[in-house]
Amino acid sequence: MVACVVVNWNGWRDTIACLRTLTEQTVPLEVIVVDNGSSNDSVARIKAFLAEVAHCQVSITLIEHTENGGFAKGTNIGIRVAMERDAEFVWLLNNDTECPPDTLAKLLREAGGNPGIGIVGSVLYYHHDPTKVQAWSGGRINPLLGTSIHYYAPTEQIRHSYTTFASVLIRTAVLRQIGLLYEGFFMYYDDSDLCLRMERTPWKIAVAADTAVLHKESASTDGPRNPFMEKTIAVSGMRFLRMHSPFFALSLPLFLGIKLLNRARRGEWAACRAVLVAIAEFSRTPLPPPPIPEMTRPNR
Repeated sequence: MVACVVVNWNGWRDTIACLRTLTEQTVPLEVIVVDNGSSNDSVARIKAFLAEVAHCQVSITLIEHTENGGFAKGTNIGIRVAMERDAEFVWLLNNDTECPPDTLAKLLREAGGNPGIGIVGSVLYYHHDPTKVQAWSGGRINPLLGTSIHYYAPTEQIRHSYTTFASVLIRTAVLRQIGLLYEGFFMYYDDSDLCLRMERTPWKIAVAADTAVLHKESASTDGPRNPFMEKTIAVSGMRFLRMHSPFFALSLPLFLGIKLLNRARRGEWAACRAVLVAIAEFSRTPLPPPPIPEMTRPNR
């Protein structure tokens, strides 16, 4: 069984558009929507949509979470429900995506070709320009700088070290072994972190090269480089470096220096202030504990 997890925060229009495409998938699946403490009428709107599609063959469950604990926490709530239902795969999907009817079938076909594949990424296209690739699943991670090299075309000779979680199929066996998403990342870096943790195991990453998921980038965060995003990305980046960089004492000043220099050069002073706020938050906040492998988690 495949369970698709979609997290909503104040984005009911995008979420409903996403869910509508999931009701048209050509293979069976269950959908788990986690509302992450929305402050608008998202829950009522989504419930109305669920009543509208109650006759369809796709089962959609809405979980109402009382607070916005971040993307990773909301996603983990949905993943645990999927695992309790004995899902073999979880399909993590951003609420601002739309998927052609054969998307899940193509992801499953790629995963079924090799039982050693733990994660299957998707090819993302811009929603406003479906002819333009946004990401060929993912790319390579530079753990020294906390940055990524994104791929925009097939890379047969170059191995992915991460895949974006805007649309990704994950075997639950992987999550039972290495743990779920790290909830210390409010947004961003959760995909890179989990993929690096999986890299220490025999599991492999694959890409379903014939998928075409449409993505409305930054729809949930008021566009690129607003102060909230700047602070969030900076805190997550510093935590990522603390966890994965072998040269943290060198990596941290490089990461922050490059970020501040780039923002200052563009005259983005609000973004610079947001990075300084992030430094203060990182300095005074202990690093949250790492994920626990689900196979070792005590029964609740």
